[in-house]
Amino acid sequence: MSLKAIQDEFIAAIREPSRPCPDGIEARRMAVYRELFFNNVSGFVGNAFPVLKSLYSVDDWQALVREFFIHHDCQNPLFVGIAGEFLQFIGSRTSKPCDPPFMQELAHYEWLELVVAIAPDAPDRAPFSAKDIDAKRYLELPLLLASHCRIAQYHYQVEQISVDYRPAEPAVSAQYFCLFRDSADEVSFLKLNPLTAQVLALIERADGVCGPALMDELASLYPALERSAINQGVADLLHNMALKGVIVQKL
Repeated sequence: MSLKAIQDEFIAAIREPSRPCPDGIEARRMAVYRELFFNNVSGFVGNAFPVLKSLYSVDDWQALVREFFIHHDCQNPLFVGIAGEFLQFIGSRTSKPCDPPFMQELAHYEWLELVVAIAPDAPDRAPFSAKDIDAKRYLELPLLLASHCRIAQYHYQVEQISVDYRPAEPAVSAQYFCLFRDSADEVSFLKLNPLTAQVLALIERADGVCGPALMDELASLYPALERSAINQGVADLLHNMALKGVIVQKL
């Protein structure tokens, strides 16, 4: 048997406890490997998705993680990478009675919190200083979203989900969110109205866009709105987003 075949047999036996131990390895030693590897993966997944985990019984959660451990070919060993792999896994599997209907959206929201927490600063963008904001330079300079900022849309009110709040049906309207790191470098979120979400999506899509161009595009999208109201609304929005560090200037 080749070395590769031996390694594959050993890995398969670690992932699936019902498999027989490879030749020459006693069951007691194999059990140590199995417990060590599974506990590591289980710890990563549980820490990445604490709210989702809290909605399951201990046995159901362990069964879910065991299913992931056995059947998903995980390619990324890093903490946030394993979380992303778990997100892919639950999106591809057949749901079970113990799975909440909002499972995928809640998991995506919790994964985004991790992504935002570790997102590196980008060299092509810089936050506005207090002096910049006073001078309203966010209206003149090309804008980008901060590298740690993410915009998301869900059907459920994912930010409210807990052991005590488990919605059985989606919200009446779409739910828009902006996740970002605040001035204390903590992950925070904003619940967005559709118009604010639209403006941030336009900034995200463009490779640097100025305030007047945003106003023009929004006016073309919403011709029924008064232009003066659009201009003031966009100016106020950009001011608030610049203060929070959500929008930055393109360098």
